[in-house]
Amino acid sequence: MKPIAAIALLLSVALSTPLTSNIAHGAPALASYSVYASGLNNPRGLKFGPDGELYVAEGGLGGSQPPPDDPNCVVPDAGPYSGSTVGSRISRIDHDGNRTTVADNIPSSQTNPGIGSLVSGVADVAFVDGNLYGILAGAGCSHGVPSIPNGVIRVHRDGSWTLIADLSAYVRANPVAHPNADDFEPDGTWYSMIAVDDALYAVEPNHGEVDRITTHGKISRLIDVSASQGHVVPTVIARRDGNFYLGNLGRFPQDAGSSNIWKITPRGQISLYATGFNMVLGLTFDRRGRMYVLQNSEAPAPAPGTGSVVRLSRDGGHRTVLVNGLFLPAGMTFGPDGNLYISNVGFGPPPVGLGQILKVELHHDD
Repeated sequence: MKPIAAIALLLSVALSTPLTSNIAHGAPALASYSVYASGLNNPRGLKFGPDGELYVAEGGLGGSQPPPDDPNCVVPDAGPYSGSTVGSRISRIDHDGNRTTVADNIPSSQTNPGIGSLVSGVADVAFVDGNLYGILAGAGCSHGVPSIPNGVIRVHRDGSWTLIADLSAYVRANPVAHPNADDFEPDGTWYSMIAVDDALYAVEPNHGEVDRITTHGKISRLIDVSASQGHVVPTVIARRDGNFYLGNLGRFPQDAGSSNIWKITPRGQISLYATGFNMVLGLTFDRRGRMYVLQNSEAPAPAPGTGSVVRLSRDGGHRTVLVNGLFLPAGMTFGPDGNLYISNVGFGPPPVGLGQILKVELHHDD
């Protein structure tokens, strides 16, 4: 089965699992958790803002508008998508876990019902010079939103937003070396975005690339991952000591431990850093330089209730599972309080409001 079809089909099964399975069961000696916020719609990437509050990209609710009858908008297996110009949003979570909408009326789309109505919308958020940016994954003609392309948006203080970079046009004009023809998204399916100095770096899993976007909308490619690694479905990016680190989802059917972490230099040179993971969708570092890896699910297939967080020692030689039992987690970040925050129940079709943010308190820092 092709990658996007497999994950969409299995995610559709997730809703039949009791909601009590959505909560993580961490090892008590190392970490404890609590539900920090609830009522979100397919929460994905999350970052703390300059105000100390948590900002969450939500994939949203999908839509009902079909794509135009255009061969350039065709998506195998997952299509035809159906979309909406207003189905997604960015939320802010205050210190008491209360959610408010920062920006809405943002495109959202979903795959065809036969493979689970998998939803995409705003995939991640980041801050540059105090300004909030989001990256769209559910827009473009292939997703039933021909009037708005996938790209980077700048969110204004009044909640309105402006598209500053057209990533749909960029990927069409700059194809990667080894696209997967059987599972190709013309507009891309962007997932992770981080801010570095005055620019943004974004990961596109379906094509297999990492791109740099300035706040003035100039786009350039840091690396074509497909050129050296093939169709590995890179998902999430982090930065430490001047280098980037990249995790991947992998293809289906997936062997256990087949997802990796790569190191990428500022010049785009790639090397294998760590192996033996499952469906990596989150990556971050603590103040001591230790890497934390969010695994969406155990292999060989996406299985709700089997997500986990693994900590690596600085030399990578020792691994500790801090939290397990997560329900299809989709993103992870450290807070200013030193705790981990995780988007839980991050994938699936409606009904709405099942998404959570989990707060993971680390008890021992040894």
